[in-house]
Amino acid sequence: MASKHNSDSGKNSSKNRVIYSEFGQATDSAALERGQPDLPPNQQNLKVQASRKGRKGKTVTVISGFQTSDETLGKLVKQLKAQCGSGGTVKDDTIEIQGDHAQKLAEILTKLGYKAKISGG
Repeated sequence: MASKHNSDSGKNSSKNRVIYSEFGQATDSAALERGQPDLPPNQQNLKVQASRKGRKGKTVTVISGFQTSDETLGKLVKQLKAQCGSGGTVKDDTIEIQGDHAQKLAEILTKLGYKAKISGG
């Protein structure tokens, strides 16, 4: 019976056993997250451009250059979608709004205090 007990405890200890770890424990996700500066709107330079690349011909307005938290981006995308009357999402610190709304979004962002420029043709 003692040998059976030892084999069970060996299975449990192997789950938590670290063979090699150069940069600390992988379970410490707070240490691995990148710190995101939450700059005020007047210090952010945003680029607004209409893009059709990789979207099966559908035009999407992409706003990039944000240096703010995900919560702020979520609130902003909700406001911009309502202003344009279309759908949109947040992907990789960029906002995508469905349709060609580059001019309108640049004006809205400027009124909100952001430095927004239209880029591309």
